[in-house]
Amino acid sequence: MAAFEIMEDLFFIERGYLNANHFVYVSEESVLIDTGYRGDFNDTAKLITELGVDLADISLIINTHCHCDHIGGNKVIQDKSGCDIALHKVGKYFIDTKDDWSIWWRYYSQDGDFFRCTKMLEEEDIVSLGPHYFKVIHTPGHASDGIVLYNPEEKVLISSDSLWEYDVAAITIRVEGSTAVHSLEESLEKLAKLDVNIVYPGHGSPFTDFRGALDRSRIKVKNYLSNSQNIGNDLLKKITIYTMLMKKLIPEDSFFSWLMDTHWFKETIDLYFSSAYKAKYEEIMIDFFHRGIIKRKDGRLYTTVNP
Repeated sequence: MAAFEIMEDLFFIERGYLNANHFVYVSEESVLIDTGYRGDFNDTAKLITELGVDLADISLIINTHCHCDHIGGNKVIQDKSGCDIALHKVGKYFIDTKDDWSIWWRYYSQDGDFFRCTKMLEEEDIVSLGPHYFKVIHTPGHASDGIVLYNPEEKVLISSDSLWEYDVAAITIRVEGSTAVHSLEESLEKLAKLDVNIVYPGHGSPFTDFRGALDRSRIKVKNYLSNSQNIGNDLLKKITIYTMLMKKLIPEDSFFSWLMDTHWFKETIDLYFSSAYKAKYEEIMIDFFHRGIIKRKDGRLYTTVNP
């Protein structure tokens, strides 16, 4: 997870699946983009301070959206530094009204702390990271407040969860609405108009095959639209692994009953798989065990996915 410089004094820190990647502009008034998951904040703080940044000197946090893996360090850092926090206007509304449903925390039984959003971002706004200027592009689909940041001079795209190299982020119809897949499709078409040399995603390594990633995402969207069970399967697999990363070790004999007490698990299977709760759970777990994504240890389950 070593940081490396992507533009002068602007550093990229790659994390894993539970924690979103970070961007740190290092100066006397440092700027962060996204702050990881709350439960792993000690690791986040270590990675940032290793760049010579004192958390108390941070002047601004920009969040690409309000999901828990992107805002987990906001409150702690803001309490230390008094920094501004900038969100798209939709996300600002959710945070201002403490709407933990629309930002997924309550729906997916996730952890997050509310904070003070002091700046509102809109489409076509310009944000500065020192001398580097990025255009704000609103990209709903995965998250209704999702944005990407684009620097046309260097043709750099900070794509967050709006564009990954080989997959798309979870689509949650029950929170984002029945048009979420269409919103993602429209967001991808916005991105297709950009001239991009390199993409820094919200999860995963940087990549240069921008057009290939767009094409793969479009194919995924078409598959979603042709068979909505593809949405359900992807969501169940992604959030099951995400849940295991949050909980670390889970007693195997109680995991299914724990999932049944959540909003998301039952609703997803009701929506896509005719309420076949146990059968769908067993299908997913068999697949994960076969692929080595989930393993057992002393009667408990854990995932091998990088957090």
